[in-house]
Amino acid sequence: MKIEKAFIDGILVVSPDVFQDDRGYFYESYNESTLKSQGFEHKFVQDNISFSQRNTLRGLHYQAGEFAQGKLCSVLKGCVIDTAVDIRFNSPTFGRCFQIELSDDNHTQLWIPPGFAHGFSVISDEVLFSYKCTNFYNKASERTIIYNDIDLNIDWKIESPIVSDKDKKGKSFSSIEKDFIYEKLKS
Repeated sequence: MKIEKAFIDGILVVSPDVFQDDRGYFYESYNESTLKSQGFEHKFVQDNISFSQRNTLRGLHYQAGEFAQGKLCSVLKGCVIDTAVDIRFNSPTFGRCFQIELSDDNHTQLWIPPGFAHGFSVISDEVLFSYKCTNFYNKASERTIIYNDIDLNIDWKIESPIVSDKDKKGKSFSSIEKDFIYEKLKS
């Protein structure tokens, strides 16, 4: 398993060792000991899986306060453009987004620590998206930034996105509260 730091402090790209032959493939999607040996010290308490069709856009979501979540994201079937937006005030990358293609072909995972809004767009016919969370879901702590915010200007790589009513009512990026203040992370 290989862990690479992204250009935004705290974001990690995790690439598992994939063993493939004419029968298919095998890989460890999570190994606490292996990740710990590379400095990854986070504990997961909840796993989530969503199924979506092409052009679905989910996000931009985060939880604030004591229920802030870190997420280890992966795709079990299909392909997405996974997006994390730095919402940590005073961060040198505040308001910048990191995007990566996650798929059942590349098996890449994305670690998104607390202090980021998260969303993804589906670029395959359908997708099974999986993410491990460091904290439990709490509706009162949930926040949403509008997916098409003009300040963020995110290219979701899809046309005519299918978006939930909740996500259509997200706040503008410029109006988010100071839920997170940047401190250099240990990853």
